[in-house]
Amino acid sequence: MDLIMRLGAIVIDSNNVEELSDFYVRLLGWTKSSQIQEGEKWITVVKDDYSETPIVFQENLNYRKPKWPSDKEEQQQMIHLDFYVSVDEFESKIEHAIKCGAKISEGQFSDNWKVMLDPSGHPFCIIPIPKDIYQQRYS
Repeated sequence: MDLIMRLGAIVIDSNNVEELSDFYVRLLGWTKSSQIQEGEKWITVVKDDYSETPIVFQENLNYRKPKWPSDKEEQQQMIHLDFYVSVDEFESKIEHAIKCGAKISEGQFSDNWKVMLDPSGHPFCIIPIPKDIYQQRYS
């Protein structure tokens, strides 16, 4: 018996799953589909060839944006995503994220990557990696 599990999806809560899923469609160039299960709306954003783990958005009308950087008195982040980009495209990918609806976080902990916030306030990082390593991994 194979005991290795496979990551099937990353699920992110939001009180506006349409806006948040549209943001990730623009950011990643993926496609989306919607479904209603037991009265709850779920949206899946997936790469057309299914070569990467899909992101699923779960509607949560009681969702509160996390505070970033964290503050013990405020809602805490529960997850963040890291997006790797080629070092020569770092600035253009930041601009792309902003055009898609992201904001640059006021809290930055390094000059080596950029912390961004999606429309629902989830932090994510854009991380530049050397061009040759990026091409080896993703070409």
